[in-house]
Amino acid sequence: MSSDERSLTELRAALRRGETTAVEVTEACLARIQEHDRELHAFATVAGDEARAAARAADRALSSGAAGALAGVPVAVKDLFLVRGVVRTNGSPAFADDAPAIADATAVARLRAAGAVIVGTTHLHELAFGPTGVNPALGTPLNPWDADLVPGGSSSGSGTAVAARLVPAALGTDTGGSVRIPSSFCGLTGLKPTYGRVSRAGITPLAWSLDHAGPMARSAADLAVLLGVIAGHDPADPTSARLPVPDYEAALGTGLRGLRLGVPRDFCMRVIEPPVAVAFERALADLRAAGATVNDITLPTLAQAGPALGATILAEAAVGLRAALGERRARVGIEAHVYLELGKIVTGPQYLAAQRLRTRLYVEMAAALARVDLLATPASVVLPPSIGALQLRIGEGEAEMGVIEAIARMTGPFNLTGLPALALPCGFTSRGIPIGLQLASRPFTEAALLAAGHAYQQATDFHTRRPSRGAERG
Repeated sequence: MSSDERSLTELRAALRRGETTAVEVTEACLARIQEHDRELHAFATVAGDEARAAARAADRALSSGAAGALAGVPVAVKDLFLVRGVVRTNGSPAFADDAPAIADATAVARLRAAGAVIVGTTHLHELAFGPTGVNPALGTPLNPWDADLVPGGSSSGSGTAVAARLVPAALGTDTGGSVRIPSSFCGLTGLKPTYGRVSRAGITPLAWSLDHAGPMARSAADLAVLLGVIAGHDPADPTSARLPVPDYEAALGTGLRGLRLGVPRDFCMRVIEPPVAVAFERALADLRAAGATVNDITLPTLAQAGPALGATILAEAAVGLRAALGERRARVGIEAHVYLELGKIVTGPQYLAAQRLRTRLYVEMAAALARVDLLATPASVVLPPSIGALQLRIGEGEAEMGVIEAIARMTGPFNLTGLPALALPCGFTSRGIPIGLQLASRPFTEAALLAAGHAYQQATDFHTRRPSRGAERG
C-alpha cells in the first residue's frame, strides 16, 4: 500500500519510524488530488505550496524529536473554516470573490500546531444548509461508491476526499448530521463531539445552538488522535467548554465487555430500508458477541425531533446568515434562498415550542443514559438517495418521506441534545453501498464512545474497505 493510502494512524507511525517523510507523503497526496479530483470534485481549493512548506517543517520537527501529534499528516478542511491564505466560499457563489483569510479558525490553527499538513479546503452543500451534499452552483462531490448517489452533506467534499483516499482525514461541521451523514454514505468514521467540546471560532455559523465541528477519518483510532488535537476551551468561542481534554488514544484499549447499549427500537425500526435494518441487527449481534449487552429503550420525544430541529435551524440560520451574507444574499442559490425565506416565518412561539421539546428530549436521553452506557441506532435509516431525489418510499410499508427528513432522522436528535455521536461503517448492500451505525453517549464522554467504536472495528473490517473512487460510473 502506498504511503498516501494509509490511514492517519498508519501514516503517523510510518513517519515516526522514518519509513517515509512528510514531503514524500504530501507530494503523493497532492499527486492523487491532481489525478483524481477533476472527477471527484472534493476540493474547493488545493493549497499545494503551503502544504509543501508545512511538510518541510514537519520533517524538521520529526528529525529533531519535537514533532506534534499530527506531524506530516495531510488533512483537508471543509470550506466553512477560515484557512489562512485561502478564500472561504462557504459552498456559495456569494462568497467566491471574498479576499483570502488572514488567519485560521481555531480548529485549523490547532491542527497546524500539531504538525498537520493542511492540503486544502473541501466543497460542501451551499452554506452547509442541507444533508445531501448536492450543490448545483459550485458542483457536487462524487460519492466514490456510486456516482449516481448523493455523497451526503453538508460536509460532502470532506467525505469524498477521505473515502477516495485523497487524504487520510478531514474536518467537517455538523448541525443536523453533516459529519455523520457523509461518513455513513461514504463508508467512513465521523464524530460529532459534545456541544462545546471543539471551538467553532472562525467557522461560518448556520445555527448557533446546533453547530458542531468534528473530524472524519477511516477509524475511531484516527478520530481519537484528531479530537485530542482540536478539542479544548477557546476564549474566542464563549460556548466552548472549560473542561480538560482527556487522552483519547489511551482510552482505546477498553473493550466492549460489560458495556450496556440501549436501542430506541420502536423509533429507529419504524421507518427503515430493509438493507439498513439487516445491517443494523447484524451490528448489534456483533456488539453482543464482543461482550456488550443490548436492551431496547423508549424515547417518546424522538418522534417530534424532526420538526423541532427544522424550526430551530431555519430560525437561527435566517438570523445568523443575515449578517454573514449582507448584500451578497442575492447571489445565493435557490435552495438556500428558500430556506432563508422559510426561516423568516418561524414564529417566536414555534421556536420556543421547539426549545421546550428539545429540553424534554434531553431529559429523556439523560434518563436513558443513566441506565445504559451508550445509545445505538442506524446512522441513517435510508441508503444514499439518488442525486435529485426529493421524496423516498421507505421500508416494507413504503412510508413516503422527504429526502431531507429521512436522511437526518437519526442524526438530528443528537444536535438538539448536544450529546456526542459517532458514525461508523457496519455493512454494505449487495451492490456495495456502505451502511452506517451510530453510537451516542453522555456529555463529554467521547473517550468511552471512541473506545467502543474502536473495539467494534477491531472485531469487524467494514472500515477497511475501499471504493473504486467513482472512476467507473453506473
